[in-house]
Amino acid sequence: MCGRYASFREDQALADEFAVAVVADDVRLLPPSWNVAPTDGVRMVVERADRETGEITRQLRLARWGLVPSWAKDPSVGNRMINARVESVADKPAFARPFAQRRALIPADGYYEWRKPSPDAAAGRKQPYYIHPSDGSLVALAGLYEFWRDPSKADDDPDRWLVSTTILTRPASEPLAFIHDRQPVMLPHAAWDVWLDPAVDAAGARDLLVADPPALEPTPVRPLVNAVRNNGPDLLVPDPSPDVEST
Repeated sequence: MCGRYASFREDQALADEFAVAVVADDVRLLPPSWNVAPTDGVRMVVERADRETGEITRQLRLARWGLVPSWAKDPSVGNRMINARVESVADKPAFARPFAQRRALIPADGYYEWRKPSPDAAAGRKQPYYIHPSDGSLVALAGLYEFWRDPSKADDDPDRWLVSTTILTRPASEPLAFIHDRQPVMLPHAAWDVWLDPAVDAAGARDLLVADPPALEPTPVRPLVNAVRNNGPDLLVPDPSPDVEST
């Protein structure tokens, strides 16, 4: 799974990297984060029609991490939908329509995963790893998004719509399988346009999910990342004494 990640680059850097035409005002208020957690507000790149002109534009938008289906009774269901598996994304009721119509790119600098102690270890803790491109580049996580209408709010209430997102995961590549059996889907630059294009259907999008991830470096980091209240560049400092039973 992907349950924590880092996204700390400036909005303008993301706009330049993804050729974004519109940066939403609420995105500009979102601070950088080295410890993005479920239900947090996150930045996503989407292609949507302009409300006035109808022109499709690439936009940097804000969404809550944890997809809330349009038919959900309340938004708490999104807490269990932070990830969507590539093996079943086209079939699950919560993800099928977004997969066909509302795909996003989630900018990230890296993500975290925890390795369990070996079964025969006498003691030990889960060892957190910060997994990131070895060349320091940005990654684009494959995501989906959805709109949920809050029935308790009036039609003229600007907060009546909740936009939420999920991150797709795939089986871990061989170099990372010793940490965890899943990893987020990272799309190469050549796939971005097709993935975001709302005219591309589920069949066309599915073909993109087999792309190889970039070269990733797993760095053992300190347990500070375990607590969501900890958030800063110090979370990326390598653990000077990683749990030897876990590594």
